[in-house]
Amino acid sequence: MEDSRVPYCTSIDTITRNVQDILTHAMSWDGSASALVLHDRHCALACDLTAAYERCLPDATSLDYEDLEPGQAGSAFDALSPGDLVVLIQSTRFQVEAFRFRIELFKRSLKVIEHPHLARMAPDEAQTYVDALAYDPVYTRETGVALKERVDRAKEGSILGDGLELVIAGPLEPARLNVGDYAHMQNVGGQYPIGEVFTEARRLEDLHGRARVYAFGDTSFCVNRPATPITLVIEDGRVVQALESTDEFDRVLAQIRRDEDEVLVRELGLGLNRALTRERIVNDIGTYERMCGIHLSLGAKHHAYKKPGINKKFTKHHVDVFLVVDGFFLDGMKVYGDGKWCVLEG
Repeated sequence: MEDSRVPYCTSIDTITRNVQDILTHAMSWDGSASALVLHDRHCALACDLTAAYERCLPDATSLDYEDLEPGQAGSAFDALSPGDLVVLIQSTRFQVEAFRFRIELFKRSLKVIEHPHLARMAPDEAQTYVDALAYDPVYTRETGVALKERVDRAKEGSILGDGLELVIAGPLEPARLNVGDYAHMQNVGGQYPIGEVFTEARRLEDLHGRARVYAFGDTSFCVNRPATPITLVIEDGRVVQALESTDEFDRVLAQIRRDEDEVLVRELGLGLNRALTRERIVNDIGTYERMCGIHLSLGAKHHAYKKPGINKKFTKHHVDVFLVVDGFFLDGMKVYGDGKWCVLEG
């Protein structure tokens, strides 16, 4: 693979270094087990990631998805043993008969690194994506753990932004971590890039106030940036108004109301990835939700936490919206401001 394939300024050596750090520091990969890289070549970013993984995993089996016969992918997975590694590099997302990739692979106790929907990234966003793959275990883990400690003991919180306030008038659910530390987790791996702590109000009705949304996940699962931030009006944990809205955001809300009758606000996502900011955006919503800041999810779907009266079988929507944030406070103590987390300061 020649460096000329890369349509941005990052060299293949930089991509390889970031991949190696993921393998070493997040996946605790020592090369003693088997590895399988399943990839396609539909976009330059997929090609370059494939080249980087092939450098880092010289003994791995590397399969081009487009060259596979029916059933061949399943047979390749069947040949693996618990503790082996699977890397999925996907311009869109692979479709294999009766096979839900990450869930099925985790059931087999395989380690999984997934890079889905790479084709959603515009050519000038590939640099940002590669930067977001860089893994700093000290910053990511220590910030995540400190933030979880604050979240878990907080009795209330508030988000200030652009003169508005969103109030959490009660405790939050125990925070979950996505920081590349799988020592006490059942599954090893997931979708990369990483860097997030997430929770939600223990009582959804405790969330009320207003917040500005500068970006949201649209109906094509891409990041949509309105020319003017949208003002969400939230009462009893539900969106009751969207001021200065756009046609696309109205469409998102209409779909949620059509399927779920109301627009619940569930996840409080606390992103840690410093390569992704309000200014440095990628189109793929699943990647951008790691951005260093705060997002909420709209819709009843959030399987991490059970809530009375919400049957996960009948929930359909989980739409990320990204907030303008000047300060995030837990029990009156500032934990985020000036575009960074300050839980380790002082």
